[in-house]
Amino acid sequence: MHPLPDNNSDSEQRSLWVQVARYSQLALVLPAATFVGWLIGLGLDRWLHTKWLYLVGLIVGIAAGFIELIRTVMSSESKQ
Repeated sequence: MHPLPDNNSDSEQRSLWVQVARYSQLALVLPAATFVGWLIGLGLDRWLHTKWLYLVGLIVGIAAGFIELIRTVMSSESKQ
């Protein structure tokens, strides 16, 4: 007879993969938010004929990326 699979180890392995997915998401979110903010600022520059709004978009994108980073880390710490 085969022993029954241990559900606890299966649950731990899923939890590990969920954490890996959550933290690898951060590797994409931070640069993506920065890039999107820069693109929006660049679009506003062209539309409004200015030369400085891309910097505002870049700063807002970086801030949004860091806010998402902090939210993800805080939520993962509260679940532990």
